[in-house]
Amino acid sequence: MADVDLSQSLWMLLFFVALGWVASRHLKIDPRPIATLLVYIISPLTFFNGLTQGHPTPDKLLLTGSVLLLAALLCLAVNALAAHFFGDQERALLAFSAGTGNTGYFGFPIALVLLPPEGVTLYLFCMLGISLYEFTVGFYVSARGRFSVRESLVRLAKLPLIYAFLAGMLISALDWHVPEVAAEGLDYFKYCFTVLGMMIIGMTLGRVTWRAFDGRFVAGCVLVRFVVWPLATLLMVILLRASVGISDSLVLAFLLIGAVPMAANVVVIAMELEIRPEKGAIAVLITTLAAPLLIPIYLGYVLPWVLTF
Repeated sequence: MADVDLSQSLWMLLFFVALGWVASRHLKIDPRPIATLLVYIISPLTFFNGLTQGHPTPDKLLLTGSVLLLAALLCLAVNALAAHFFGDQERALLAFSAGTGNTGYFGFPIALVLLPPEGVTLYLFCMLGISLYEFTVGFYVSARGRFSVRESLVRLAKLPLIYAFLAGMLISALDWHVPEVAAEGLDYFKYCFTVLGMMIIGMTLGRVTWRAFDGRFVAGCVLVRFVVWPLATLLMVILLRASVGISDSLVLAFLLIGAVPMAANVVVIAMELEIRPEKGAIAVLITTLAAPLLIPIYLGYVLPWVLTF
């Protein structure tokens, strides 16, 4: 496991970040409309397509719910602790980032390499839990960094991803099928999500200087992403392995969810709510650069040990 090469995924993501930087610095493109496009159109359609194509079952949805619960608990815990060290906007952004990770365009290519097809399906439903967190609990906590309870709830109710989830569940429950032509069209949105999601990091970085670097904020993000999450998922895996005996594929899926870098959606949500997106972009870039070095070491040592349970 330690010889897993993540450089290809890293260079691809960094290329998209660089394109975003060029677009912002030299073409003067405003990233805010793109953030709105991601939140209100591209993300919901990507989520809906993944849900309808994944054929959800109670067991798979239990995975989604478990990851959603873990993400929400970490978010709320960090939100309470960070109130003693950060201002409202930084606290809200750190709390949001605590519950999420780049499980999609960073973690998913790794899952395709390391997991068998049934394991990839399990990983996808874990990933759905992260996406659902981002646009429910995570969005609300982020909005509270700037808005009142009522305003935050109103903004939350306007998010189409919630309704995309309900629509996907209804279609699956009724055993309906999305027409093949529509499914093929929806499939393109996941590529838009990947490219624009990483480009918006570069666009944000193109509008700020490194004077915006906040060492305390970055340290908090790194601590949560590369210490708290790996420990939380490791503890969950050990307990599940010892009690109900989960499969090796699900063990690896959970461990990978806990080891990926910060999510690009940290910047997307921060941009949409105008809560320090420049700080989020710097932290996301740093953790993305560190992840290819840390993930093989972490999985290489931890996975064989966990599989002995």
